[in-house]
This record gives sequence, C-alpha cells and structure tokens, in this order.
Amino acid sequence: MKHEAVQTYYGETLQGSGDLQTNACCTAGAVPDHLKAILAKLHDEVLSRYYGCGLIAPEALEGMRILDLGCGAGRDVYALSAMVGESGRVVGVDMTPAQLEVARRHQDFHAEAFGHAGSNVEFHEGFIEKLDALDLEPGSFDVIVSNCVLNLATDKAAVLRGAQRLLRPGGEMYFSDVYADRRIPAALAEDEVLYGECLSGALYWNDFLTMARAAGFGDPRRVEHRPLTIENPALEARVAPIRFLSATYRLFNLPGLEPACEDYGQAVIYKGTVPGAPHALRLDDHHVIETGRVFPVCGNTWRMLAETRLAPHFDFIGDFSTHYGIFAGCGGDSPFDDLVAGSGAASSGGCC
Repeated sequence: MKHEAVQTYYGETLQGSGDLQTNACCTAGAVPDHLKAILAKLHDEVLSRYYGCGLIAPEALEGMRILDLGCGAGRDVYALSAMVGESGRVVGVDMTPAQLEVARRHQDFHAEAFGHAGSNVEFHEGFIEKLDALDLEPGSFDVIVSNCVLNLATDKAAVLRGAQRLLRPGGEMYFSDVYADRRIPAALAEDEVLYGECLSGALYWNDFLTMARAAGFGDPRRVEHRPLTIENPALEARVAPIRFLSATYRLFNLPGLEPACEDYGQAVIYKGTVPGAPHALRLDDHHVIETGRVFPVCGNTWRMLAETRLAPHFDFIGDFSTHYGIFAGCGGDSPFDDLVAGSGAASSGGCC
C-alpha cells in the first residue's frame, strides 16, 4: 500500500473518528482517572481526530524525552506533554500534512492548558520508516510511543530498527497496534479501505515478535490485549476468517536479554512510589507487582526494572551469580488462545 493512499485516507477521507468504517482504530480501552483529567483539557479538534487503538501512557514519565511515531493531530503528544512536565519533551512525527496542521494550530492552547511557560512539544513531518532522515539524535529518547500506526507502515521492520537506534540504553518502545491471527493475503493488503482501517496492514502476531527481536528488542512484553469485533458486517465478511486483536507491547532497549525466562533466584520489592500506582505496578500482563511484597522475577524482568527509569522505585534482591535453570511456568502461547469468545476477557500470561 502506498504512502499516498494512507495520507489521503487520514488527511482527506477522514475528518474525524466518526468517519471510520470499523472500530479497529478507535478502541482504546478503559481510561484511568488520572488520564481522564488530562484528556479533558485537550482541544476538541485534536480529540475529534484521534485514531488510536490503545493507551500509550506508561508509568514514571516525569522529565522524560518521548517520541511519538505517527502522532497525527497530536492527541497523545499533548497528553504525554502533561505527564513529562516542563522539564521533559515530546516530539511527534507524522507523514500527513493535514494532521500536523491541526496539531501545530493548537500548540499554544495546550501550553497554557497545562501551565507550561513554553511549549514542551515539537512536530516533524516525515515517514516513520525513514527516521534517520529526520533531525533526531540517536540515543536521545527515553521512551518511544506509537498508537495504531505500525500497521500502516510500508516497512515495519525499518520502523522498529529506527526506533531502537533513537532510544537510549535502557529506554523503551511502548506502543499499541492491531495484530492478526495469521498472515494477511496479498489481495487484502492491497485493499485501500481495509488498509486505512488498520486491518489489512496488520502483522501476524508471531511475525511481529520475530521482527522485534531482530531489531534488537529481546523478550518483547505484552501489556494487554483484547479482540477487535470490527462491527461492520460488509468489511468483516471481506476479512473472514481472519481474527484481529488490539495489543499493547513494551520493548526494552537492553542488549543481551535472554531468549527465555531464566531463573537466578532474584526478586524485587516495589516501593509504591510511581505516581498513580501506590498499591501495585503493572509491568506487563503477567507481572503485577504489589507494593512491599517480595516478588520473584526472572533475569530479564530484573534487568527491565534495574536498568531502566523504573529502578528508583524498586529494591532489588540477588544478582546473576547462580543460575537455577528456566523460570517455572514460562510460556509463549498465542495471544489469541486465551481470548474468551465474545467477552473480550483475557487470562493472565504464563511466563515468570
């Protein structure tokens, strides 16, 4: 699918989220109270042009430098600008001039809404597959986010490689996207409506995991996932029997993460100090770490906490001096296997 077709769909065909023909690009899930308060301050035009499929607001963002890939009209950029505060910065990249024009038009409005003496955001026009063509310093971002945009990219592996290059050591890519339970047939991938609706450009979930590891992101972690019901009988019939889900993943830029969850007898204790998470911190869909509790973890999880911005919020027990084999209960099943048909519910994961 050509860039021009996507630019036309999001810059001209769609004038707001109400113009979407399916629910794939606008099912963000439950919004926590602290984020609701931030979203309530965003300009109406920015909110009306939101096409995301998840919540890309990880924890502990104060003072962070964040890059939003495929920022559109800036909804997530401005929400994140409130979370990083005046000492942080959020940079948005998008290839659609009409979307960026909306984002830039309301820059002063949001600087005033969030009490920033000067705006802490900036926007760049460009392709997320060609991040090296932009004036962005390698290793300069703490967090990279993206919301239902990777599926629209013509070279998804290039996006992941570019993101890894721009992240500092210990940084992470935290993003939501649409995935399929099998590879999309070529004929469907050429359908401009299905592509623009975030369906026929979706990666097969297992191909994504392989691609992420090849880009330097060992041990991808799924934060949450839920089925997409499409809710358009005509388009649903065209993609059947393929199933789709929306999932949020976090990819840590930590060289040397092991391919499996290995047990070194380690544990962590969460201090309860992350804003908005006084009782527990959710690292992913199988690590919800209660405050004050000694929580056994594998070596990879230990590093994801000890070598990232999350380190000040934990006490750490153990080291890598003794290896005890594979961490009990580690698994790698399809995210489609644990979806309860028709309910949108998912079980917790089975790894460490």
